[in-house]
Amino acid sequence: MARAVWSGVLTFGLVTVPVQLFSATDSHTIHFHQLQRGTADRVRNKRVNERTGDEVPLEEIVKGYETGDGEYVIVEPEELDDIAPGRSRSIDVSGFVELKDVRPVFFDKTYYLGPKGEEYGKVYTLLHDTLAKADKAGIATFVTRNHEYLVALKAEAGILTLHTLHWADEVRDPRKEIDALPGRHKTNDRELRMARQLIDTLSMDWKPEEWHDTFQEKVAALLKAKQEGQEVEKSAPPPKSTNVVDLMEALQASVEHARSPKASSDKATASGGSKKGRSKPSSGKKRTPSKQATKRPDLQDLTKAELYRHATDADIQGRSSMNRDELINALSRGHAPHKARAA
Repeated sequence: MARAVWSGVLTFGLVTVPVQLFSATDSHTIHFHQLQRGTADRVRNKRVNERTGDEVPLEEIVKGYETGDGEYVIVEPEELDDIAPGRSRSIDVSGFVELKDVRPVFFDKTYYLGPKGEEYGKVYTLLHDTLAKADKAGIATFVTRNHEYLVALKAEAGILTLHTLHWADEVRDPRKEIDALPGRHKTNDRELRMARQLIDTLSMDWKPEEWHDTFQEKVAALLKAKQEGQEVEKSAPPPKSTNVVDLMEALQASVEHARSPKASSDKATASGGSKKGRSKPSSGKKRTPSKQATKRPDLQDLTKAELYRHATDADIQGRSSMNRDELINALSRGHAPHKARAA
């Protein structure tokens, strides 16, 4: 059973319900110690006076705010404690806003909020159901660990959740932060239609349990391989950017690949389902392919989209970053498909 990180009361209007706060997420990051190369000696961080090089005891350290030209305003730890807001014993909802009006960029950390006892279940359930039907979020401020937080109270799948929010002045303006942010570019109907086809073809149900941290898995595999004296294959380089000239060709190839039987089969296998009518029952007789069917196509006669499709069937690594000539060379090195597809 998880331990509550805070307990107090939740109030909205004249209604009060005792609640407890629990962390909603947990990190599975693999942590490392720092060692000196060639040894098993741990490397420790020390507080060192950068002028003298001497280590400074913790009790002799004060905080300094730099005002410029090497000048500092010195603040003692006790002075910060004197002005710090007291730890909240209540979460007072100031009002309720439309949930859609709170942009995702404002959300920071999530907590579960549970009633402190079964006798408070009805009030808790009433607030949850009302928020869920109204599609609204309660906004409040909350103080803990000498920090004041702006929070949003939401109803999610039978439980109340509390989300810490960034303050408005903490959210950066992308137009000021990104120098290369483009203006509005004109797109034609054909490009929009093809891009929409790709999105529709790749649409799927949101099942978060099917997604996992592949990097942490590779880190764990790296550690295991090094323990066993083996080597781990490096990741493929990232694909090259799609230029404007190849945009429609890349979209067309993407749609055709997503609609291919292999991609559909992989998708059906991943979801545990199958497609009806995909193949006919076998008659028990083996069919010998004709010479025409087994004749390799002339790669030079194929479009880039057709080459990319063949490279996908051949599972050629790095194909998404290859140009037409590179695809031809890769397919020519013993990877050319045995059966030509219709364009």
